[in-house]
Amino acid sequence: MQNQLLILVVEDETALVTMLRYNLEKEGYKVVDVGDGEDALAFVAERKPDLVILDWMLPSLSGIEVCRQLRRKPATRETPVIMLTARGEEGDKIRGLNTGADDYVTKPFSLPELMARVRALLRRAQPLPQKGNLSFGDVTMDLSAHRVVRGERQIHLGPTEFRLLHYFMQHPGNVFSREELLNAVWGPDIYVEPRTVDVHIRRLRKALNGDDNSDIIRTVRAAGYALDLSKAA
Repeated sequence: MQNQLLILVVEDETALVTMLRYNLEKEGYKVVDVGDGEDALAFVAERKPDLVILDWMLPSLSGIEVCRQLRRKPATRETPVIMLTARGEEGDKIRGLNTGADDYVTKPFSLPELMARVRALLRRAQPLPQKGNLSFGDVTMDLSAHRVVRGERQIHLGPTEFRLLHYFMQHPGNVFSREELLNAVWGPDIYVEPRTVDVHIRRLRKALNGDDNSDIIRTVRAAGYALDLSKAA
């Protein structure tokens, strides 16, 4: 199948790999699995997957380090990553997301939920159908090229941050709660913890601001977030 999406499963538990492969292939995805972090990086250097399902605890190189290295490389900077881990503490989840993962699933997990998250993340990773440009202050979003520029600097965003910024730029000045952002950006058919929004907002801010740009995302206590030029004043 020419347009078959490729999912890389990086996991060293054989039984779990077998289950994931069976269910992902049943959904129509092409699946490649590797058992450690170094093999994962070697594979993506040869062929870019459409999505990575990545275990935190791996031999030779941890999933956290694999995710860091994927985010450093221009070719895989925007590749969606779902982190799998037995670590269920909120601090661990935040650490995984801060490393660059787009989603985080705790073992043992519900297979239907994981499949729903895969579908939702792949949808978010697809280029937005609109064409043309959106502008806000010194930020320009080229929807056709899937590119964001602030001033003279190109901004590299993951798929979720791109859609967050797109939604904000469609509604400048409006304050949106975490729940409203989850519904608009992640979609109503997938459960994601509201705190996940905070992590992606921080990643968006870091990418937009760099070292010398002012912050144009306003945090409204007990209400949510807004794209607001007065924040940059």
